[in-house]
Amino acid sequence: MSIILGIETSTKICSVAISNGDKLLALEEEGGEYSHSEKLTTFIQKVLDKSNLELAAIDAVAVSKGPGSYTGLRIGVSVAKGLCYALDKPLIAVDTLQAMAKNPSLQSTLYCPMIDARRMEVYTALYDSSNNIVKPISAKIIDENSFSEYLNEHQIVFFGDGSDKCKDVLEANPNAIFSDKGLPSAQFVNQLALNKFNQQEFENVAYFEPYYLKDFIATTPKKLL
Repeated sequence: MSIILGIETSTKICSVAISNGDKLLALEEEGGEYSHSEKLTTFIQKVLDKSNLELAAIDAVAVSKGPGSYTGLRIGVSVAKGLCYALDKPLIAVDTLQAMAKNPSLQSTLYCPMIDARRMEVYTALYDSSNNIVKPISAKIIDENSFSEYLNEHQIVFFGDGSDKCKDVLEANPNAIFSDKGLPSAQFVNQLALNKFNQQEFENVAYFEPYYLKDFIATTPKKLL
């Protein structure tokens, strides 16, 4: 079997999981505000304790590679790379949106995970019931015509922290279903990572970078009155 430590920090949810093969051993996750730098190492230790494992026992580190929050992804990938360097273990990178679409609580013909990218824009993609890509990852501005070529013939479940702001413009179509489930979780990162582990699809730890999709734009904090 293969013991994989999974890290998911692409959104406000900080999530860490340990699995052995296809069995989830422990999961620690929390949403709210971005505080991954404080939570991540603590969560790693918690899942190790729950699994009665030492860090050296893991066979690989899996990380959600994006798209998503610039800062969140950098923290998750930095910690994952640091562990791989220190332990001499392989690094596995998993598409964030594809991992979200693995959630078994979602039932539909097509699956559309959405991550908030500010204003009416979302990071999104479309997957079928076998987790195959139907429409590739992109940053999209959602309007009433978005996904119309698919919604005309198929039911689509929309989910993720970007789906709420799209509900008003898409829910008029009876084939558009919105779910509050399907948020990013390290347990689904590990499910995809297991296949990559078996195929020896590893990243170059020295050169791997998150998939940001868009360039980072720094903002100036508002002045307090």
